[in-house]
Amino acid sequence: MKLPILEIFGPTIQGEGMVIGRKTMFVRTAGCDYSCSWCDSKFTWDGSEKNAIQMMEPEEIMDTLTQKGGDHFGHVTLSGGNPGLLRQIDGLVDLLHDLQIKVALETQGSRWQDWFTKIDDLTLSPKPPSSGMKTNFETLDFIIKSLQQKQAGDFSLKVVIFDQADLRYAMDLHQRYPAVTLYLQVGNDEIDTQNNEDLLDHLLGKYEQLIDQVMESNVLKDVRVLPQLHTYLWGNKRGV
Repeated sequence: MKLPILEIFGPTIQGEGMVIGRKTMFVRTAGCDYSCSWCDSKFTWDGSEKNAIQMMEPEEIMDTLTQKGGDHFGHVTLSGGNPGLLRQIDGLVDLLHDLQIKVALETQGSRWQDWFTKIDDLTLSPKPPSSGMKTNFETLDFIIKSLQQKQAGDFSLKVVIFDQADLRYAMDLHQRYPAVTLYLQVGNDEIDTQNNEDLLDHLLGKYEQLIDQVMESNVLKDVRVLPQLHTYLWGNKRGV
């Protein structure tokens, strides 16, 4: 039942996807089956912080959430890495629900877990060409079909956009799964900068450009275009 945990922090706002702006706590797990070129959480899988990983039972995780968030939260986001690799997260999800706490998850849709159907806010974020990763559409088809049939909560697709190839990928995804809500999000290609003012100007320019491109598309008629909100507020700072 123990889970590999790298970070527990909050309360803060969710900066991405279908629950952007939502007050939440974060539980970040270690490990990922991808190695995206632009990943802003490489420390979860590149071995640089392997000594910081704590193996924790659900009750220990809940105790830490309470220590940090008190009684000021009712929503927890499971982040990574890829929490979707961990079959044993089931126990944590059940514990949080027993305490009337809603649960969000983001995963790239590379692996199915039965506990996905229990998640209140599930974001599938398949990675576009700029990541250097390749989507297994057979697996993603299965996951989306299973969620459409069984999930108790809500789910959506999200694609991070860095370039024109990524936008074409998003169009193809939207046409493949037209019934699934799709969010497009500006990619942060300056993950190492500490100059928050310059970063904000840069990302705002990319956001405006992405909006303009979506407005010109006759395929992307029913999508949501998002910033990566936490970077606008705190730059590349961790733990917020």
